[in-house]
Amino acid sequence: MTDQITEPKAPAAEKSSIAHRLYTGEISYDFVGHRRRWYIISAIVLLISVLALFVRGVNWGIEFRGGADFQAPIAVTETTVDDVRSAVQALNLPQNDDLTVTTISSNSVRVQTRPLSETEVTQVKGAIAAEAGVQPDDVAYSLIGASWGQQITTQALIALVVFLVLVMALIWAYFREFKMSIAAILALLHDLVVTVGVYALIGFTVTPATMIGVLTILGYSLYDTVVVFDKIRENTHDITNSRFTYSHQANAALNQVLVRSLNTTIIGVLPVAALLFTGAFILGTGPLKDLGLALFVGMIAGAYSSIFIATPLLAQMREADPDMVEHRERLQRRAARASEKANRKPKTISTVAVGGVAASNVDPASLGLVSAADLQPGARRQPSKQARSRRKK
Repeated sequence: MTDQITEPKAPAAEKSSIAHRLYTGEISYDFVGHRRRWYIISAIVLLISVLALFVRGVNWGIEFRGGADFQAPIAVTETTVDDVRSAVQALNLPQNDDLTVTTISSNSVRVQTRPLSETEVTQVKGAIAAEAGVQPDDVAYSLIGASWGQQITTQALIALVVFLVLVMALIWAYFREFKMSIAAILALLHDLVVTVGVYALIGFTVTPATMIGVLTILGYSLYDTVVVFDKIRENTHDITNSRFTYSHQANAALNQVLVRSLNTTIIGVLPVAALLFTGAFILGTGPLKDLGLALFVGMIAGAYSSIFIATPLLAQMREADPDMVEHRERLQRRAARASEKANRKPKTISTVAVGGVAASNVDPASLGLVSAADLQPGARRQPSKQARSRRKK
């Protein structure tokens, strides 16, 4: 007796994984059908962001508002920031409430103030030097004009506008669907407003590193949206000959790439979260903190908008097109006919046994049969049956 060798079967868990079940449509969530819910949530978040911008305002860094920057060598301790701030505030300089003191690594301190006169610069350098235990000449000083910050802001806005225009043209040319461009750009603007609103709400300083982070999240947000739109195009390339609506196929596409979108977001957010933690809680200041917050908020907002904003918005716009309206009405008529046919009760045929032969009690007229007497004149009738003795031989 020989042993039978069989190929190993794939584990059942692999076949029934969440990703596989979402891709095959075994399970799905109606993201498109609940679009009003997502619109309300997004409207609340946007309202909070806009209110934060108008009420609290943006905390512009010295690179944008202009001012004086001092740096001095010092052995940094837990009280260094408070001691240096108290030493500068003891000068009682007018309009010096916006004073920023931070440490740079473990051997330097940085002080930022409003633009100062020559006399005020000398006084501040002396106070910092006395607290740090160095000579006034060892305190580095630089004056940053507000015009330089305005140039950065202007260039960033120009880059943003050019980027949005080029992206709209690219998405339109690639997908050959202008509504996809509109949905993608609206989702991107949603991410920008939310990111800037969080900055205003938390009170983080906006620096050039922040601008870099904001411009970086544009590409990430669009990447996730384009992945979803590419699957929607694949599912709806012949939608007018399908038995599904555009919203149904768009929602199916979103469920099919949902796990990939979530995995991409998690993998991307984890190192950014570590970057933000290092800049905010370990270093306390610097470009890592500003860059990390912009990337962290923007990446999460981008993943949210690609799932809950861009796709439902695209489906809503496409369903309003005349060809989609006609297709949806055709599917409704087809479903109505199928339902009417299913609800129609079939007639039953009862039989009785007569001399061992089954005879039906069905009305012949119901089967489309008529008697010979009801035939029209001239119509051919079947010959009547005669007795065998009377037939011609």
